[in-house]
Amino acid sequence: MDPSRPTSHIHHLHAHQTDSNPFSRPTTPGHHSVQIGFCGLGAMGYPMARNLAKWRKQHVPGTLPILVWNRTQAKAQELVKELGEDAVTIADSLEQLASESDIIFTNLSNDDVVRSVYQVFAKALQEPKLTKNKIFVETSTIYPTLAAELDTLLSNLPSAHFITSPVFGAPAAAAAAQLLVVMSGDYRSKKEVAHLLIPAVGRKAMDLGGNVEKAPTFKLVGNSLILGSIELLAEVFTLSEKAGIGASLVHQFIKEVMPAPPLVNYGEKMLHDQFDGSKGFAIDGGLKDSSHIRKLATELDSPMPALDTAHQHMLTARALHASQVRRGEAHFDVLDWSSLVAGTRVAAGLDGFDSSKHAKVVPED
Repeated sequence: MDPSRPTSHIHHLHAHQTDSNPFSRPTTPGHHSVQIGFCGLGAMGYPMARNLAKWRKQHVPGTLPILVWNRTQAKAQELVKELGEDAVTIADSLEQLASESDIIFTNLSNDDVVRSVYQVFAKALQEPKLTKNKIFVETSTIYPTLAAELDTLLSNLPSAHFITSPVFGAPAAAAAAQLLVVMSGDYRSKKEVAHLLIPAVGRKAMDLGGNVEKAPTFKLVGNSLILGSIELLAEVFTLSEKAGIGASLVHQFIKEVMPAPPLVNYGEKMLHDQFDGSKGFAIDGGLKDSSHIRKLATELDSPMPALDTAHQHMLTARALHASQVRRGEAHFDVLDWSSLVAGTRVAAGLDGFDSSKHAKVVPED
């Protein structure tokens, strides 16, 4: 898209450039008149939209309510009930969300859904022609080439800008406004959006330049590190159980020597068989991400055997869970991706989901 097109009708009020935000404050003061739209109120979208609405309600006097749309309206109604109609209103359609909003955030489950939603946006805005600038902010985890496809789709609209802004962090981090926001695309649009998101939704923004494919690529690289760490954690925990050490001692070791939040938090889930995907990152999303990562690695001739193994172990966990569902024995409706430990456990002859059935470690004198 043409970076020379102005976006000055959108105004903001946040702080100057800081370590948490690489963009200086937009020059025009005040941003109460901006209509924000948010599409997708899932495990990540709901807390992001809630925090954005709460921040504006508390810090921007006279702000307009955020306009939200979700495939199932119950989630949108829940958000209105939680925050009030002065903070959130519900759009009747995607077309209304696109036409009435100045900045539209999307957080959706997979690439096909993202593509279909943006096609609706583009069609809705073709006639009548846009008279105000709009910024579309895609925050989902998508394959990088889809970002280029969406940018091309919206570039046919003379006043539309598109940026990619995926986020790092589990739903708990989203709820606490502690997400890491990674941005690429039109610079002035990123500046506008960054000062909306930090600190309302995230703790820090990173700028990856003007190519809209860079942020989605970085998101896949980052997720590969997280998923690979979960796989290694699962293997180490399983080995410790088989060796008579016990996963709890290994978890203590991790907290002492390498207390990275993913290792500590996912270790806690594995240690206590807390595999509820409704409170974490659902395994279907993990498989979608690992498929994207493996596709990228294949295209770039960059083997990632740990990711291949993690993918297979997630498939194993999902298959085991499906069998439990058929027998009426499942403890969770949806698995968290940390349940991939079931794959390493079963391969080692242990129970996949119930560590209480593993041989107990008896300390020796």
